[in-house]
Amino acid sequence: MAGAEGSKQAKKQAYFTKLIELLEEYPKIIIVGADHVGSNQMQKIRVALRGKAVILMGKNTMIRKAIRGQAQKNPALEALLPYVWGNIGFVFTKGDLSEIKKIIMDHRVAAPAKAGAIAPNDVVVPAGNTGMEPTQTSFLQALNIASKITKGQIEIINDVQLVAKGEKVGTSEATLLQKLGIKPFTYGLSLSNVYDNGSIYDAKVLDLTDADIIAKFQKGVKNVACVSLAINYPTVASVPHSLVRGMKNVLSVAIAIDYPIAALEKLKSAGPAPAAAAAPAAQEKAAPKKEEKKEEPKEEEDEDMGFGLFD
Repeated sequence: MAGAEGSKQAKKQAYFTKLIELLEEYPKIIIVGADHVGSNQMQKIRVALRGKAVILMGKNTMIRKAIRGQAQKNPALEALLPYVWGNIGFVFTKGDLSEIKKIIMDHRVAAPAKAGAIAPNDVVVPAGNTGMEPTQTSFLQALNIASKITKGQIEIINDVQLVAKGEKVGTSEATLLQKLGIKPFTYGLSLSNVYDNGSIYDAKVLDLTDADIIAKFQKGVKNVACVSLAINYPTVASVPHSLVRGMKNVLSVAIAIDYPIAALEKLKSAGPAPAAAAAPAAQEKAAPKKEEKKEEPKEEEDEDMGFGLFD
């Protein structure tokens, strides 16, 4: 008994030592859930992550104890404690978190829906031929699934949401999915949170691409510029817009009072717009016509004044 107790204590000490070494060495940790993950699947994930990351599972009480002890040297590690509950583990890495996530997600496996299980996602049965015999239409009717007989087989008319996320899978639903050969669920390590050099954030952040981050940054800068311009408070984001507005006002005033400035001269030297260039030509064509109209009455006056009715 003493030997077995000593061996158990040695294993605990070895685990504490390994966890502390990992906490000291690796600045990034992905907290993962391991529900419904078999040993064979876990081994495949470990092999795929070899050289890129280290997976460590263990009892939560031991993990908390090791973190509290190490937090005396690195207080930032205390941020991990609220997330140490349930069937979780740590993935330690120094590399790109998105790459590690991809490897983990690639090793999820399809699984059938078992009666009594909680659905991790919505389950939709697609419309189409089921391959089932017409004698089983009553089975579909019991599940409120509209169907018809086509070429001696049952055909589902419309897509049907059979189970909603978070609901318990019933016996009839599980049987139907089995008959249709549908494996609606996938199981594997699920990413919950990420610890990165003292910061904790949701693992969904890893889904963001560089384009998404740039778009969000640009939207933020735009919002800052709009607010700054609205309250007339200069910021780095709003100053370029203020300068452009100011220059437009200066040019408008200069044009109105015909005051020469360098920027205006550059615009003039670039040439007039097509519409502006066409206007003088139209005026030149119209000018002779106006002069001719004015000259005609003068000639008539001369003739009247030279030859009166009583001459």
